[in-house]
Amino acid sequence: MRPSARSLKALERICHRPKSTSFIGLGRMGHEMAFNLFSKQFAKNAEAHFVVCDAIPDSARAFSENFLGHFPGAKLAIASTPEEAMLASQTVITMLPSSPQVKAVYSEGLIPVLRSLPQEQARSTLCIDSTTLDVSVAQQVASDVISTGAEMVDAPVSGGVTGAKAGTLSFLVGGTESSFKRSESILSLMGQRIIHCGASGSGLGAKICNNLVLGVQQIVVGEAMLLGQRLGLNPAVLAGVINSSTGGCWASSVNNPVPSALPRKSPPCERDYEGGFATALMLKDMGLARDVAKQTKTPIPLGAAAEHIYARVVKEQPALSRKDFSSVYRFLETSKEEHLE
Repeated sequence: MRPSARSLKALERICHRPKSTSFIGLGRMGHEMAFNLFSKQFAKNAEAHFVVCDAIPDSARAFSENFLGHFPGAKLAIASTPEEAMLASQTVITMLPSSPQVKAVYSEGLIPVLRSLPQEQARSTLCIDSTTLDVSVAQQVASDVISTGAEMVDAPVSGGVTGAKAGTLSFLVGGTESSFKRSESILSLMGQRIIHCGASGSGLGAKICNNLVLGVQQIVVGEAMLLGQRLGLNPAVLAGVINSSTGGCWASSVNNPVPSALPRKSPPCERDYEGGFATALMLKDMGLARDVAKQTKTPIPLGAAAEHIYARVVKEQPALSRKDFSSVYRFLETSKEEHLE
């Protein structure tokens, strides 16, 4: 859908492209990331301009109402299309569900606009994509963006919704050294650790490898906590042993799946597994790991087994697909051993 003349005029009244930042994708992660970014930019410069865009218009409106409720003097506009967001801003950040959405937003929206801009404006543009997606897709999108003269980095995140809200995310960045340095000051407003992993696609490669480890660990922590309880161990005692011993890991010490296991913390299991990283998203990431493992002829037997288990969770207990992926514990708890082959 092309930007309408009316909507472009509305954006022009509120946006000055060199001072403007657009954020496309306002899901659970994107909403919190954009709020942190815009609020800190506004605190530094009250003349900064902000634009939001989402495939679900109500999400953009809800964000706008929330942000302007906290910062009534801020200059924030809603773009109805990615094209409008690109025309309005020199810096564009995308946080989308997966590869198909990234391909559509960039190839059908952002890149055609970049090609239509005067060269000076195209060269001044920075695109940051924080979606977790297929490495080859990210590399192709980055190549297409760079061919217009603009700069781009892939910057997937680690830290989940909690980290996004607290501004403590880790960004794993792929791109040239100059693009990384340009993006670093922006990413630092949303996270604490900004790591340059290498060329385009490297940030995603690092994220996929990290989530491969995490997905496997969360299952085995669930297994161990379930086994321990059936042996008569108190969950808090068992978690304390694991977390102070060689089995210690984030999946146990921060995201432990058993209520009361972490009395001084509040993991998603204490909220009926709400507010974390959805099981369906972990299944997606395990699929990304499987795909790149095939491409590179890398054996990942534990990853394959974990993907199979998450697929069963989503298929057999659909309600858990939207819950934090530590709810795999609930699936194990209600399963019979002979049916887990």
